[in-house]
Formats: sequence, structure tokens, C-alpha cells
Amino acid sequence: MNKDRIEAAYSAAKERYAEFGVDTDKAIKALSGVSLSLHCWQGDDVGGFEKPAASLSGGGIQVTGNYLGKARTVAELRSDLEKAYSLIPGKHRVNLHAIYGEFGGKLVDRDEIAPEHFQGWVDWAKANGVGMDFNATLFSHPKADDGFTLSHEDKSIRAFWIEHTRRAREISAFMGRETGTPVVHNLWIPDGCKETPADRRAPRQRLKNSLDLIYADKYSPDYLRDAVECKLFGIGSESYVVGSHEFYMGYAMKNGLMVCMDLGHFHPTESIADKISSVLMFSDEVLLHVSRGVRWDSDHVVIANDDLMDVTREVVRNGLDKVHVALDYFDGTLNRVGAWVTGSRATLKGILAGLLEPSAMLKEYEDSGKLFERLALTEEAKAMPMGDVWNYYCLQAGVPVGADWIGELQAYEATVTSKRV
Repeated sequence: MNKDRIEAAYSAAKERYAEFGVDTDKAIKALSGVSLSLHCWQGDDVGGFEKPAASLSGGGIQVTGNYLGKARTVAELRSDLEKAYSLIPGKHRVNLHAIYGEFGGKLVDRDEIAPEHFQGWVDWAKANGVGMDFNATLFSHPKADDGFTLSHEDKSIRAFWIEHTRRAREISAFMGRETGTPVVHNLWIPDGCKETPADRRAPRQRLKNSLDLIYADKYSPDYLRDAVECKLFGIGSESYVVGSHEFYMGYAMKNGLMVCMDLGHFHPTESIADKISSVLMFSDEVLLHVSRGVRWDSDHVVIANDDLMDVTREVVRNGLDKVHVALDYFDGTLNRVGAWVTGSRATLKGILAGLLEPSAMLKEYEDSGKLFERLALTEEAKAMPMGDVWNYYCLQAGVPVGADWIGELQAYEATVTSKRV
């Protein structure tokens, strides 16, 4: 797109927003400080590198599609991530699962992983100025085949997963020390039942006991921040999930952890936007997994729909410094790098929309009881030229403007990912 036209359009947009008390330069500066955590598992359909030809299994997670170009090695995954970063304005992070270590061709079981298996990722992150986040992996393993891990009735299986998660937190703290930025370690487990159990309480008691042992290991918040992630239901756990919203909300608040809320983990009519301010009343931070639920499936590629816009407005209203934003979806039906970039740019557009909201004027109307004016201004703001501000931000950040990035990704597919056979 023409640089002069972009700058002229931004100048006009800046004047229009100023009429409503919005400083677009200030909004762009705030947006440039937002770091999204890009989920590595989009690049290879949640396969990981634990063993040759690894593939996702169990845990109520399914990836559909067989589009060409899936990353097959750590080097290919890093190359794809670097390409994605080059098309997304701002400086962002990488979010790893424990199955993405470099294990030297050996089978290292989950209760044996150590910082040394992630030294290569740390070196890569430091070289690229990328922050890191981490997740224990409690699926795609024989000891998770029956749908229970940390809440399993078999003490030996619980012990295995407790040790795995303890090691995942140790690795997270190691990454935080090495990179100089705190790592968010998120814990999600697949535990649950297809049918309603006779005893809902016992598995939750076992989960609580497991968590108590895991979080007994203390690390500096300068290196590690912990989050626990709830879910309403999953494939194979349609009737009962051990780690429900109420369970993890209570546990997190009592133990000083973050709650992780995934946009696709609640009832389709339930809004995370309404939960953010409530959670932040009692917790200093919250972790969001930005996903897109479609009917019963929770992990579609993120787009700038109403659900996303509602959430990102609340993120801005409650403070960008209090909300960690990570992406979490997986789609093998289309270009995987394109999925990263589409979802990332959509999320950043949502945050920009929040930053460009005429919040002072809306609040003034609200405080004065001018409810018609508040509603009318909310609607009029939707027609404001946010796209011109976004294009200018991309131009200033040195990334493709508008749809220009699509051509760049098509070229990368033609020369790189399509050669992976």
C-alpha cells in the first residue's frame, strides 16, 4: 500500500478521534507494548518432538485437516515462528508445551524432562529477543489414556503427573532466569467423564491434593508466574470436568495463582468479558487464552468477531499490565503460519479498538445518567476509521500493511513449507 496514502488517511483519522477525546498516537504507543504469546502447537498440530512422527492423541483434543507444510522438526517450527513474527506488528513471545523439547532422539518420559532439553529454545529466544511461556503436557501419553491424570484414583499415576508438572515449573523458572522476563506456566488437564460420575467430589479432592504438592515448590515471581486453566466440557468429558471454573477459581484465589480463562472453554452464551473485572478484584493478574469457539469446538482460528472485541475492550479497560494474552487454537486445514498471523493480527486489532474507545466521554455520559447518549456513542464509535490507525501502526512497525502480508506468506509457502513432504 502507498505510504503517502496511509499517512494521509491516518492524519484524517487522528483528527476524527481527537473530536471524541481519543489520542491515536497514545493508543499506538500502548499497543506497541503488548506482547502476545504465540502457541507453538499451531505449527505442527500439537504433535511435539517427544518421539519420531509424534501425533496428537487423547486428552479430548482433536486437530482436523492435513494441509501441506506441517513443521516436522524444531528447526522448521522455529523458522515458521520467525516468519509469523515478521508479519505481526510488535514484539511477541513463544508459548511451549513440554513435548516440544529437544530430546536428542531419545525417549525421555514426561517425569524425566529437565531444563537441558529446552536450552536450545532458550538460546533461540534470547537471540531473537522473544519472551517465553510454558505448559506441562498432560495428554498424548499412555498414562492419560483413561481421561484422568492429576485426579486419577491410582496413586502411582498421580505421582507420575505430579513429578512431570513439578519439572515443568522448574523448566519455566529456568527459562525466566535465562531470558530475564517472567515465564507464565499454565496448567490444563484433560480429567473428566463422558457420563456423569457417581462421585463428583473425590476426583476434585485428589486434584487439590496433587496441586498442593506441585505448588509447594516456590519460585521467584521474577522468573515464574503460575496459572490454572478451567474448562466447561471437552471431547470425552462432556458431562463432567474435574478442573471446572469454580474449582480453579477457588484454588487460584486461595493460593495466589492466576486463573486462565479460554474464550472457548465456557458455554457458548457465556461471556469472558464479564468475568475479567470480577477476577481482577481479587487477583493481581489474569491469563487469557484467545480462541474461538464454534458450537462444541473451542479452538478455531481467532478472528475479530464480537466475542473477541468484547474481551479486548475489557482487557484495555482493566489495564493491559494486568492481563497476559496468549493464543490457543489449532487448525490443520489451512496454512498453519497463516493461522498464527491471522489470529495474532485480529487480537491486536481488538486491543487497538479498546484503546481507541472514547472511554472518557462514555464514562461522563454514564455518570450523568445520559444512557441514550452512551448507547448512541458506543454505536457511532463502531464506524470510526480504526483501520486507518491500524495500517499506520503496521507501517511504523515495519510489517506488511493491510492484506499485503498474504502475498508474503504465499511466497514462503511456495519456497519453504510446500517442500516438506
